[in-house]
Amino acid sequence: MAEITNNTFADTLVLLLEGKKYSAARDVLETMHPADIAAMLEECESEKVPLLFRLIPKEIAAETFVEMDEDQQQLLIQGFSDSELKEVVDELYTDDAADIVGEMPANVVRRILKQADPEKRKMINEILKYPEDSAGSIMTTEYVSLRPDMTVEDAIKRIRRTGIDKETINTCYVIDENRKLQGIVTIRSLLLSEENVLMSEIMVEEVISALTKEDREAVAHDFTKYDLSVMPVVDEENRLVGIVTFDDVMDVLQEETTEDIEKMAAITPLEKPYLKTAVSKMFLSRIPWLLILMFSAAFTGLIITHFENALASHIALVASIPMLMATGGNCGSQASVTVIRGLSLGEIEFRDILRVIWKEIRVAVLCGVTMAAVNYLKLMAFDGVGMYVAAVISLTLLVTVIVAKVVGCSLPMVASKIGFDPAVMASPFITTIIDAVSLGIYVKIAMTILQ
Repeated sequence: MAEITNNTFADTLVLLLEGKKYSAARDVLETMHPADIAAMLEECESEKVPLLFRLIPKEIAAETFVEMDEDQQQLLIQGFSDSELKEVVDELYTDDAADIVGEMPANVVRRILKQADPEKRKMINEILKYPEDSAGSIMTTEYVSLRPDMTVEDAIKRIRRTGIDKETINTCYVIDENRKLQGIVTIRSLLLSEENVLMSEIMVEEVISALTKEDREAVAHDFTKYDLSVMPVVDEENRLVGIVTFDDVMDVLQEETTEDIEKMAAITPLEKPYLKTAVSKMFLSRIPWLLILMFSAAFTGLIITHFENALASHIALVASIPMLMATGGNCGSQASVTVIRGLSLGEIEFRDILRVIWKEIRVAVLCGVTMAAVNYLKLMAFDGVGMYVAAVISLTLLVTVIVAKVVGCSLPMVASKIGFDPAVMASPFITTIIDAVSLGIYVKIAMTILQ
């Protein structure tokens, strides 16, 4: 529905531009949300985007610019005059400006920083010095700071004077003369307190904060755990250097979720949206993993070749190989996805590995016994297989399910412990490992029972 609306707005605005009815076009843009304007601009021809952007009311132009994709931002910057670029940069919040600068080519970055005022340039450079995956990289330095000895009246005056340039005024931060964080005060507590009450009397001293170099995924986890809308970022000496807001955390969660999904599918994470990623880039992101998995899967072929004569003596054994391997892969994937999800939410840690394995073993026994019993009855009743062959296949199925569950739950935890992303140990790798292991178990059980 939103896409239809955006297309309609785009068509309407194009018609207004062609008729040189710029005032009417501006009136239409004034009624739209910045995110909708950015989405609408994506539907317009490239040559019309700069003109449409110039018609956007000044108060929402910067917000619209932030919502646009990297290619359109670069297109606009290249077409901006120095005064237009300065106007947009001055309206951007520091964290948004730092994000844009971090994605642009060097020549564009130089233009942006040149037009920024010295104070903003310093704040942008301050954010850019932090690692890309840290809390410092997603924070903004635009927040309201108060002193412990300020009265409520003084605090409200300060908010009125400086709040217009801040990302949020709902939560204010009480700091001492060395900028060390003392506590927080909400706008609600200010409005409900007497004018002569000091900040030190109404501030909340127990503050959940993040260190500048703390992993941004951990920060996002704390947001959901403590139901926060904003979080202060401090250095190792507890000096307040910035804040992280909920909208930035949402972006982090979206990026990390997308990255995990791509890794779980054995794809190197892409930097650009699907439709804007070149075929060559997609090829390069997929082919290394496919080659690795292809060669690792060759072990399965070696096992089958080595025991070809033994398996060939009973056709039912060969016919059941795909079922055993698929079942093992499915069971391993179930366990790995559950554990990876638990690791990402902080519900599971490496120290819990034995508890996790024990739980998965119990689940595996219940699942395995059920599946083995059903499979045994099927083989005997419908496939006309001998009792011993049916027993081999069903027993292998039980053992495969147990092994698959143990491998599927333990590998992501080990990967996380040694510093790898547990998502890498998801479906493709676990399936390949379980295929080889289950086939080896199959042959061993078959040779033992059927001699």
